[in-house]
Amino acid sequence: MSQINASIAVQVLPMAANKSEIIRIVDHVIAYIDHSGVNYQVGAFESTLEGDYNQLMDILKALPLVAAEVTDIPVMLYSKINMTPDGDVLTIAQKTDKYLSK
Repeated sequence: MSQINASIAVQVLPMAANKSEIIRIVDHVIAYIDHSGVNYQVGAFESTLEGDYNQLMDILKALPLVAAEVTDIPVMLYSKINMTPDGDVLTIAQKTDKYLSK
């Protein structure tokens, strides 16, 4: 894996009323993230990705287009970005592993 100098949280929110349609679109986006090779964790409201900043930005830029592959409805994308040039970013595991047994 590339140096971890960034993490992003991303929420893809299709503007659909049909729950199965929302899940279908989000599943397609998550499959794209999975195939990207970066470490990620899916949460109830957003997914967190970690890795090289430039690779994560390329993934983030692609997500609206990835959603558009399977739908023509509007899709909102919300993100949070944490980046340090020196690579001193807390990993997903450091942030969340202590809660896994709860």
